[in-house]
Amino acid sequence: MVRRPVAFVTAIVLFVEAVGIVIVNGVLATVAGNQSMSLAGMDPDAMVTGTWVMGGVSGVLLVLCGLIPLLAGIRDRAPGRFARIALIACAVVHGVLGAFAVGLIGWAAFAFLMVVLALIVLTLVAYDRREPEAGKAGAEQAPAPV
Repeated sequence: MVRRPVAFVTAIVLFVEAVGIVIVNGVLATVAGNQSMSLAGMDPDAMVTGTWVMGGVSGVLLVLCGLIPLLAGIRDRAPGRFARIALIACAVVHGVLGAFAVGLIGWAAFAFLMVVLALIVLTLVAYDRREPEAGKAGAEQAPAPV
């Protein structure tokens, strides 16, 4: 089946994206600090600290979202309710960021975000709740032929 490889690829992509987000926010914090940038009179040190915190929090959240498909691939079981909600939220965020990325960054960033979105959705769909197998407890038996 395709489920396990898709889950592993999704996890790897989310881990790489987490590292990328932290690096991008680190670069932005360094530039803001070197230029003494502020927004509407805000202290430049607050801008630098806020950028580092945002990068760290985003990276941690992406790593946590990456652990969900990794564990699903290792166990070959569907994620639980909370894990599915977390993956759905991660997919929605990628969709919204993709819409913003077209105008702000370009089509390459949009394409990357849509690939990540597709991997997350494919992981969710591939590990959909299974029907009980015939002969096991909870499965309905087919009527006997007449």
